[in-house]
Amino acid sequence: MGPQDAPASRGEDALAALTALVRADLEACNRLIVERMQSPVALIPQLAAHIVAAGGKRLRPLLTLAAARMCGYRGERHVALAACVEFIHTATLLHDDVVDESALRRGQASANALFGNKPSVLVGDFLFARAFQLMVADGSLRVLAILSEAAATIAQGEVLQLVTQNDTATTEAQYLEVIEGKTAALFAAATEIGAVVADRPAAEAEALRAYGRNLGMAFQLVDDALDYAAEQAALGKTVGDDFREGKITLPVLLAFARGGEEERAFWRRALEEREQREGDLAHAQALIERHGALRDTLARAREYGAAALAALEGFADGAERRALAGIVRFCVDRAR
Repeated sequence: MGPQDAPASRGEDALAALTALVRADLEACNRLIVERMQSPVALIPQLAAHIVAAGGKRLRPLLTLAAARMCGYRGERHVALAACVEFIHTATLLHDDVVDESALRRGQASANALFGNKPSVLVGDFLFARAFQLMVADGSLRVLAILSEAAATIAQGEVLQLVTQNDTATTEAQYLEVIEGKTAALFAAATEIGAVVADRPAAEAEALRAYGRNLGMAFQLVDDALDYAAEQAALGKTVGDDFREGKITLPVLLAFARGGEEERAFWRRALEEREQREGDLAHAQALIERHGALRDTLARAREYGAAALAALEGFADGAERRALAGIVRFCVDRAR
């Protein structure tokens, strides 16, 4: 990482800087999102608006917009494709909250808690369909291939997580495969298509794909660490959701591997048998702290972050490159 990549600010400031840099494009993207979630079936825009209009960080579409601009693109195709990326992401959120029986999303009642599971699943399907309509309208088979492959990979990652959930025999390799599918794949596609719409050489598209993939891995590792460490306000969700659902994440894997038989029996009871008692979450947090599992999970996130920064080195210095470098720090700094 060269000195020209040092951001003027860290964390949330980096996200604000990226948002400001592509503000006009993002506003156009948001208008398109609102327009395309409309339907004569009133429940569809009503439910979609609950999660889409509520916003979130719009991190994935921001990456598409900034990557395209960094690659010198001056057209408009990236706006619709950024909306497409957000629709794919939002559809998976709707489905995930149903699968996880989540009551909260971004600090407010989840769509399934408000509207029920069936409408959430079906509106998720609608948003996936809207995403594919936007891809087809773009007209590039390359873009369609990248985004459709990402959509399939996300689904595979979610199913693999379902299979490994509640199983303390899950390997670290399986865990990494889960997060590569459910999170990193869409980050990778979102950034790669920025180079594709700009008609840049394959090496640049691959570098941006590597940036997105490594950023996504770092993002999810930090998320999994925060579930055992953060206050609810920092996450927009209750601490311990992963624990209550029996999800096997890296902090758990590390603590399980480093603990004695009594500790492993605790993890099996709490996560495999889902027999959870008062105080179990606090005990889990204490074990994770005792074995340095959060520290090492965050160290792994920083390694992926460094790989993401390295992938940007072949691009000319400029506001977009500095903003994309800053986003790596935003993702990792959330754990500070």
